[in-house]
Amino acid sequence: MPGTRTSSGLELHLPLRRDDSQPLHRQLERELRTAIRVGRLTAATAVPSSRALARQLGVSRGVVVEAYEQLTAEGYLSSRPGGATTVSRAATAPATRRQAPSAERFLVDFRPGRPDLDAFPRSVWLRSLRRVLAESPSERFGYLDGRGVPELRAALSAYLDRVRGTVSDSERILICSGFGQGIGLLAKVLMARGTRRVALEDPCLDDTRATLGGAGVEVVNIPVDESGIRVELLEAAAADAVIVTPAHHYPTGGVLPATRRAALIEWAVRRGGLIVEDDYDAEFRYDREPIGAMQGLCPERIVYAGTASKILAPGLRLGWLVLPPALFDGMVSAKRNADLGSPALDQLAFADFIERGELDRHLRRMRPIYRRRRDALLAAIDRHLPSLHPVGASAGLHVLAWLPPELDEAAFVRAAATAGVGLAGVTPSRGASGPGGVIFGYGTVDEAAIEPGIRRIASAVA
Repeated sequence: MPGTRTSSGLELHLPLRRDDSQPLHRQLERELRTAIRVGRLTAATAVPSSRALARQLGVSRGVVVEAYEQLTAEGYLSSRPGGATTVSRAATAPATRRQAPSAERFLVDFRPGRPDLDAFPRSVWLRSLRRVLAESPSERFGYLDGRGVPELRAALSAYLDRVRGTVSDSERILICSGFGQGIGLLAKVLMARGTRRVALEDPCLDDTRATLGGAGVEVVNIPVDESGIRVELLEAAAADAVIVTPAHHYPTGGVLPATRRAALIEWAVRRGGLIVEDDYDAEFRYDREPIGAMQGLCPERIVYAGTASKILAPGLRLGWLVLPPALFDGMVSAKRNADLGSPALDQLAFADFIERGELDRHLRRMRPIYRRRRDALLAAIDRHLPSLHPVGASAGLHVLAWLPPELDEAAFVRAAATAGVGLAGVTPSRGASGPGGVIFGYGTVDEAAIEPGIRRIASAVA
């Protein structure tokens, strides 16, 4: 096959045994034949040239030539003068791809927790990526120290102090892969420091309860009312830490008033406890300016947690913790042990995105869009499902509506799904029993689709 052009750079794993009684060219035929049959070599793949493969295997070129000629004769390989020798299409087994579980699809999807991904500023993000690829020092793409790239920590410190009223230091900010990882790392560090009981708002994000339980932490459920967590019940809970969403409680939408914020901080100082402030969607307040973060009132007792999941896209897997000094070294060590640090390129792009004001512009663009969707949702519920009772501040990307006693929550969600509408019930977010309710997320629902979706639900549950 002296005139054949093949892929000299392709390497193949083809084990040959010198002590085998079978000749080397027969062994090579067998290994190549098996690789083609099981799909390790797929149709139209160019095999290495005879010289290249002989060098890889440490055999004479004649061994490879003889094996190739035999497999060509059998139809496993295809060869033409002046062209590459490739795997024959007729010889390869049909691909057997594992089917991924099909995600439930709805005509209108009100399931909560997602921003409008179609509105992700791709062109602007791409410009940030290009800039940091061209301008960032090479050492940023090596192994980092676990804290996160300094550019993003500095950009976040300035942004959070300006927009959320935090008191932060870039040297006390840890970058993590979303809120879930941050809470998981924090649970491990707190357990190592002797913490055993953590209080949660009830209801709350169900993933948080699962994460803490998986880390071995005992969870204490503290009921909420229309103003958020009932701080007076913390004393009897004997908890060492509490996780709260004071700017916009999930899922009820309550905003923790100043008196309760002060009482919560007093509890933490008196007990030597820790407050974890999940500020997951505080940038989206529609009836007034957002209330500042609690962390600015007592930074030595509060861990401030934020993410890009609601303000940009959850697929970025970018989160941040502003940590008290006493916790920082332990958290950095835990993060380093978990994954050696979050991806540097996305961090650098996000830092550029923030520093150039693009995050502010994106949020200004999205607030009126989400507000119109919220208003349309509430108007449609009032017209077509008047027995439901929506609650919560004019904020965020979801609305909780309490159901009347005669409507069963699970049956309501099932009926909506049968009508092609996705909803979430409040029960999975609970640690204890309570009234039924449904959560309408409007982040991904086009304004024109909201009323038809509510009509579908009304017809299904009539």
